[in-house]
Amino acid sequence: QVQLVESGGGLVQPGGSLRLSCAASTFMFSRYVMSWYRRAPGKERESVAAISTTAGSTNYADSVKGRFTISRNNAQNTVYLQMNSLQPEDTAVYYCHAKLFGVDTFDYWGQGTQVTVSS
Repeated sequence: QVQLVESGGGLVQPGGSLRLSCAASTFMFSRYVMSWYRRAPGKERESVAAISTTAGSTNYADSVKGRFTISRNNAQNTVYLQMNSLQPEDTAVYYCHAKLFGVDTFDYWGQGTQVTVSS
């Protein structure tokens, strides 16, 4: 099993910044594709950003391109989501996700952390 623990969520004003962290409890962290998802009220869970095992490739949802940055530190078993220029539309519960590269049956979810953007 892989346990994922998110931190860094909270309340921020429009235009502000927030940095989410996700710590993974696994010796094989460098073999997991890591990603962030979010679910806003009344909407389905959507992919926000993903990063490859070696951090050589990233992708983002169109709604966050240019504002969010995903990164990882394999030595610390941690993935980050730097969120800048936050808008009320970014309000959601954010989830960390891990998928073992090349193995479809191994994937894990964090418990989620609330991000609220409001003045």
